Amino acid sequence: MDTQQLMEFAGNHPYLTGGFVAVLGFWLYTEVKRKTQGFKEFTPSQAVRMINAEGAVILDVSAPADFNKGHIASARNIPLSQFESSSAKLSEIVRKPVLVVDKAGQAAGQAAARLMKMGASEVAVLKGGMAQWTSDQLPVTRK
Repeated sequence: MDTQQLMEFAGNHPYLTGGFVAVLGFWLYTEVKRKTQGFKEFTPSQAVRMINAEGAVILDVSAPADFNKGHIASARNIPLSQFESSSAKLSEIVRKPVLVVDKAGQAAGQAAARLMKMGASEVAVLKGGMAQWTSDQLPVTRK
């Protein structure tokens, strides 16, 4: 397809072209943001290696009810909503490698960014959260 055909297609299909450009722009924005956020995103198998090899602290930022339904063994539960009031606990955590986990992987990124601002040097987020962890049939502890 040459440039003239591409321009003709774009002129004949402005909504389709506009939608494509919008999706492409959003995708580029999210990829750039993900690359510059300062923390890593690990799959469950990469997270297991981080826990075993580096002795990472597992910080579960899920609501207590979700945490009690199932969490990674030795995980500490500090909900994202309680980060401000838990600064003393968090100041201990930021000195070590930290794996941030939540129910589905949504709030963990916000928590990881806050930990980075608090001085944490090695922070990773579990991609897909506990939903992916259990989907991969990795062990879960219940309270």
